[in-house]
Amino acid sequence: MKFKRLQTIEANLSPKRILVIYGPRRVGKTTMLERYLKAQKGQKIYYSTGDDIGLREIFKSQSLVKILDFARSYDVIALDEAQFIPSIGIGAKMMIDAFPGKNIILTGSSSLSISNEIGEPLTGRHFSVLLLPLAQKEIEASAFELESGLEKFLVYGSYPEVLNEPDLEKKARILNELVSSYLFKDALALEAVRSPDTLLDVTKCMAFQIGGEVSINEVAQTAKTDAKTAARYLDLLEKMFVIKKVRGFSRNLRSEISQKAKYYFLDNGVRNAVISQFNSLSSRDDVGQLWENFIFMEMQKKTLIENKLENYYFWRTHSGQEIDIIKESSGKLLAFECKWRDRGQSVPALWKKNYPQASFGVITPENYLDLML
Repeated sequence: MKFKRLQTIEANLSPKRILVIYGPRRVGKTTMLERYLKAQKGQKIYYSTGDDIGLREIFKSQSLVKILDFARSYDVIALDEAQFIPSIGIGAKMMIDAFPGKNIILTGSSSLSISNEIGEPLTGRHFSVLLLPLAQKEIEASAFELESGLEKFLVYGSYPEVLNEPDLEKKARILNELVSSYLFKDALALEAVRSPDTLLDVTKCMAFQIGGEVSINEVAQTAKTDAKTAARYLDLLEKMFVIKKVRGFSRNLRSEISQKAKYYFLDNGVRNAVISQFNSLSSRDDVGQLWENFIFMEMQKKTLIENKLENYYFWRTHSGQEIDIIKESSGKLLAFECKWRDRGQSVPALWKKNYPQASFGVITPENYLDLML
């Protein structure tokens, strides 16, 4: 399946700013970087990864002389998986302050790791791009082809490597290996996980609770751990680009629930790999959850691609009225219900009363592309 990234390095480069590209493993960050570098004719380029021992020694030294001597002769400096380079934030600050005209690009697979490294040193000195699994509008296919492949998107997700693999068993194998990297290799490298089994249990808990309000105490009880550990692991999973936290929407009305949160997976395929379920939609009882997760993440991807400032929430009241997705965009409220089967969903009475100017729509397989494309 052919696709084309709509986020580009060229569009996000700026003088006196380092570009940081975040995103999950194997989502295409390195491919994007290599394509950009290949197009830089006549430029002197340095490209390496965080595994380069010599490079790590240079930055670990925090020596201004060594770091500037390293950077001086290059027009473009690209460091892949930069979170593994000690003191990369301080070193990058030294380079951009001394050479504001250079294009310096860093990539990272963990927002926790690289944010810890670059946060304070690069304040006001960097722009960032979040690269996620492919959006529907990035796939070069007709509306008919996208609709025909909808079941595969819901079950196997939208990672480039998965989309390019026609064999369903191999798709599942790729996703299982990816989850193994997420939950063990990356997490253990962060030295923040004492029990990989508990982390997996917490992740499975989230997989079964898509679209539902999450109680930290219930998660802790299910995973046989304490609430503090459960909360820390949820935060870690979000910073590792496995899940996305969404808060309840409220204008401080007593009837509205705003303290709790719910979580979505950044990719349906990863979610299904966590619970080892790749069976077809006809034999599943979680199609509604898959559909809501898919729609929410497609909306998030569209916002990122279009570089808009939009916020997402869910809405629920103590009396049980609810709406799946609330989007706040340019001062306007847009409410969406996600329904695999449209049964004539009406606007909740309290929402209509409290927010009469807000729009309301039901997203189904028959109309979702109108919104996504």
